[in-house]
Amino acid sequence: MTNPLLSPSPLQYGLPPFGGVTSGHYAEAVEAGLAEHLQEIKLIVENPEAASFENTALAMERSGRLLHRAASAFYTLVSADATDDIKALEIELSPKFSAHQDAVYMNRGLYERFAAIDVTGLDPESSRLVEEYLKEFRQSGIQLDDDGQRRLRDVNAELSRLGTGFGQRVKDAMKASALILDDEADLAGLPPEDIAGAAEAAKAAGHDGKYLITLIQPSNQPTLASLENRSIRRRLYEASLARGTDGGPLDVRELVTATVQLRAEKASLLGFANYAELVVDQQTAPDFAAVQAMLGRLAPAAVRNAQAEADALAQSAGHPLEAWDWAFYSSRVRKDKFQVDEQALRPYFTLDAVLRDGVFHAATQLYGLSFHERDDLEGYHPDVQVWEVRDEDGSGLGLFLGDYYTRESKRGGAWMNSLMDQSTLLGTQSVVINNLNITKPAPGEPTLLTLDEARTVFHEFGHALHGLLSDVTYPRFSGTSVPRDFVEYPSQVNEMWIMWPEVLANYARHHETGEPLPQDIVDKLNDSLLWGEGFATTEYLGAALLDLAWHVLSAADVPDDVLAFEAKALAEAGVAHPLIPPRYRTGYFQHIFAGAGYAAGYYSYIWSEVLDADTVEWFKENGGLNRANGDHFRAELLSRGNSRDPLESFRAFRGRDAELEPLLTRRGLS
Repeated sequence: MTNPLLSPSPLQYGLPPFGGVTSGHYAEAVEAGLAEHLQEIKLIVENPEAASFENTALAMERSGRLLHRAASAFYTLVSADATDDIKALEIELSPKFSAHQDAVYMNRGLYERFAAIDVTGLDPESSRLVEEYLKEFRQSGIQLDDDGQRRLRDVNAELSRLGTGFGQRVKDAMKASALILDDEADLAGLPPEDIAGAAEAAKAAGHDGKYLITLIQPSNQPTLASLENRSIRRRLYEASLARGTDGGPLDVRELVTATVQLRAEKASLLGFANYAELVVDQQTAPDFAAVQAMLGRLAPAAVRNAQAEADALAQSAGHPLEAWDWAFYSSRVRKDKFQVDEQALRPYFTLDAVLRDGVFHAATQLYGLSFHERDDLEGYHPDVQVWEVRDEDGSGLGLFLGDYYTRESKRGGAWMNSLMDQSTLLGTQSVVINNLNITKPAPGEPTLLTLDEARTVFHEFGHALHGLLSDVTYPRFSGTSVPRDFVEYPSQVNEMWIMWPEVLANYARHHETGEPLPQDIVDKLNDSLLWGEGFATTEYLGAALLDLAWHVLSAADVPDDVLAFEAKALAEAGVAHPLIPPRYRTGYFQHIFAGAGYAAGYYSYIWSEVLDADTVEWFKENGGLNRANGDHFRAELLSRGNSRDPLESFRAFRGRDAELEPLLTRRGLS
């Protein structure tokens, strides 16, 4: 059978023909793509003509199409639907991808051709393209001697192996740590649809007649807010926090220490004081000191607010508070103080309505987009829905794939990834995917979301818009291909529309009666916005500061005792609240240890939120949800990708640099 990945997809927008692709096809196509790309690089290097923008930079941008096609489809499955065959193939291929990256960016002949390009007369995007390639060569070790490059290749290969192992263990640990309960009475407090979902999940996992509470990636589990049985809450909480550090076969501590040691060595090889300095050199933050200063400014106020919340919770509970009590009594205080019952809200937030009448509606009002479900196009799993996205004039912008339900083959969390990138050079348009991990309801039942889950749907679609509305020449700059500490900004901005009156009124309707969410409840929700911000900011800062603590170490200082180091790091950073674990503990901090990802860059969420909060103020000052505002945001920011300095794009949109005060006000830290 012909491998469908070896040729461009015949499907619209280049959507991979997933239904006809086997794991063997992925392996063959990736191997062929690696070889073809190296041959294309060889032709660039050996071109007898003097280096020019056309025969070097443009040739580079046009190269690697087979590899990109195969790798993007393959890694979509690695994250969202990893069978045993796919997991085994990931272990085999990950070091090859790492070695390939090194073969390209440690190629002195290729570097010399880029360095020889005369950028005089080039347009700004083209000039930036050359600059960005040269920067990546330097950050990849082109300046090292042969021995240094050989060692760096070995380090990169081993880091790739370790990251793959960490990611697979974390995914398996999340599954293994799920709570199996025999008695429905143990689920008291959960709404009937959640109990039915737990029964369905248990049946699917081979525990018919029992109940399964599945875990999500962060430390605190949403079910803790509803479970009335305190001992069950404790079991769930402790199972969540023990992941990866319980001494069992899925323990990741040796992977963590090896990873940190190698990253420190890599930074040293490249001339940086530590890995955090290396990472920040690639971001919009001016330097590592600026990141530390911002986090240091936020931490004391966040912990103060969290302690005030803890005192209120203990008073409500009538007994000393434990960490597994926090979410339960926080929900009670929100209900008693603000008359907001989070469980009672869920019938107003069905996934279908949130998506179609909320997220899509806001995008239509802002950008003139329309969304057309394409049942004729097949995703990689039966749960995946496919929409064609069209501009106001009817022209196609690309495809949006939504994959919202949790399953054993999917990693935890929520994310956006791209199968095809927009580029006028290549004539390609965007194909983007949003993944969440919402529990699938029993057959025939609606998917009811918590407010936080609904917010995540809006957030991830902000990433999707960044990809779909891209309008750049070169694929290297397309969509979300921006520095890590900028990439969250457009997605955070998109969260603002969840409570925007016109949007909320359009989607928040009771799934049985069709009645809109009552205005008095909306008012109470708005009044309660600051409740819980102490907890939320402290748990986030705990993770961000823990990430940095691991990545400022020298290779000689990497500790043997992971948990002792974690406790010491949180205490020294001033965020070691006994009732608030970091959002991710080391044992399941997939953002920073499953590949490079957010390593030394988890701070980027709050760094981006400075831009986001200031942007929300701009929308409010300029009339909110309307086409003029959407078109301005699209033209100056969403469409630009990395084709110019992202902070220049922000200034072009906002008219000035971002200010911190809107963020401090939003989080109650003023």
